[in-house]
Amino acid sequence: AYGVTIREQVYEDIGIHWAFGAIYKTLKKMKAKGYVEKIASTPLAARGGRRKYYYQLTSEGRQVLQEIACVNSSLWDGDTRLEFEK
Repeated sequence: AYGVTIREQVYEDIGIHWAFGAIYKTLKKMKAKGYVEKIASTPLAARGGRRKYYYQLTSEGRQVLQEIACVNSSLWDGDTRLEFEK
């Protein structure tokens, strides 16, 4: 997805407009960890010859999201298998 569409999706999902800085900082961190790939488009005349950059989830990123979803589900469903340090 493109940064603007990511921002729109976040707003649609949670009703909060994230600052573009917050989105791109998070994407940069996710890229450094190997969770997303940054893909450049061909230069676009409508953008004065500049490229758009898209972000795509990697297989490692997808796996981490599944693990996070499992933990969240366990917490919200009252699963007692998770233990926390006291």
